[in-house]
Amino acid sequence: MREVDRARKRERILKAAIRVFARHGFFVSRVSQIAGAAGVADGTIYLYFHNKDDILISIFEDRIDALCAVIRKAVSELDDPAEKLRRVIELQLGIVRRHRDLAEVLSINLRQSTRFLKQFAAPKFNRYLDLIAEIVREGQQKGIFREDVSPRVFACSLFGALDGLTLTWVIGKGKPERLQRAADAAATILIEGIRKRPAETPRRRARKGGKP
Repeated sequence: MREVDRARKRERILKAAIRVFARHGFFVSRVSQIAGAAGVADGTIYLYFHNKDDILISIFEDRIDALCAVIRKAVSELDDPAEKLRRVIELQLGIVRRHRDLAEVLSINLRQSTRFLKQFAAPKFNRYLDLIAEIVREGQQKGIFREDVSPRVFACSLFGALDGLTLTWVIGKGKPERLQRAADAAATILIEGIRKRPAETPRRRARKGGKP
C-alpha cells in the first residue's frame, strides 16, 4: 500500500506541475508553486524529484511511455497498417485535445530547453518513432505502402505534422473540434501519401495519352 500511496502522490505532483508550467512557463515557475498546487509541503517535492528539471523530464517520460503503451494496445487490435496509422493519429491528437495544459507543456516548454532535448528526450522519443516505423514496414511487407519510403523518415514526418498541429492549436487557443478535423485531414494526407498505387497497364497508359 505504501508504494501505491507514493505512486499516487508522485502523480499528483506531476499533474500539479503541468498546471503550473502551463500557466506560468517552466523557467519562471517555482517548486513552491508546484507544491502548493499539489497540496504538499515544499520539502515533499524533493522526496520524489531532484529539482524542477527532474519534474519536467518525468512529465515527458511518463506521458510518452503512456502514449506508447496506448498505441501498442490499439494497433494490436487492428490488421490493416493504414488503419493502424490513422488510429495513432487519432489517439495522439485525442490526448492533446483532452489535456490542453499537457499539450502546452510538451509543445512549448520543452522547446525552451535544448539541454533537455539533447540529454533526455532522445531515448524515449526513439521508442515512439520505432513504433510508427514498424507499422510502415508492416504495410510495405503487405504491399500496402510504397517500398521507396523510409519508415524512419515517415515516422519523423508524422510526428512533425502532429507536433505542428498541436503547437498551432495551443497557441491559437482553438476549439477541440477544430483539432479533431485537423486529425482527420492529417491522417488522410499522410497515409495516402505513402499508399502504394496499382501499376498502370499499357492500355491504361494509352487511355491517359501515354506511350503504349
